[in-house]
Amino acid sequence: MRNILMVCTANICRSPMAQIVATQVAQRRGLDRGLRIDSAGTHATKGAPQPDSRAKLALEKRGYKVKKGRSRKVETKDFERFDLILAMDQTNLSTLHALCPAQYHHKLELFLASAQPDVHANEVPDPYYGSAQGFERVLDLCEAGVDALLSRLG
Repeated sequence: MRNILMVCTANICRSPMAQIVATQVAQRRGLDRGLRIDSAGTHATKGAPQPDSRAKLALEKRGYKVKKGRSRKVETKDFERFDLILAMDQTNLSTLHALCPAQYHHKLELFLASAQPDVHANEVPDPYYGSAQGFERVLDLCEAGVDALLSRLG
């Protein structure tokens, strides 16, 4: 079983979008056996809402089913439980390094690391304070990142 955690700040935009894309693309490709994908936020609050409505709309427009429950905060046990922990941006990665016990630092990386050099971005930008177009851009990056990740996992 491979366990992968997608991480952003509040777990309402980028990481749930990446989780939904990864889960459903893996299912479509028949790669979901032995693969568990979850998402969390470095600063998520308990009982925070489900994914942002603009994220849901962008996902649904491309045929993804949005089933993600409430957001959650990264927990100490996540560093042991997950095999790979993918941060959406450098700030999230730095926060994860600060929270993570040293013996698990090898599990931490940027979400788009596998997509280089095909994707001309190192980070997935936070679309929360922007327009619907920002969510479309995030979804483009999530699809590219997931494609590279699934190819890497083979």
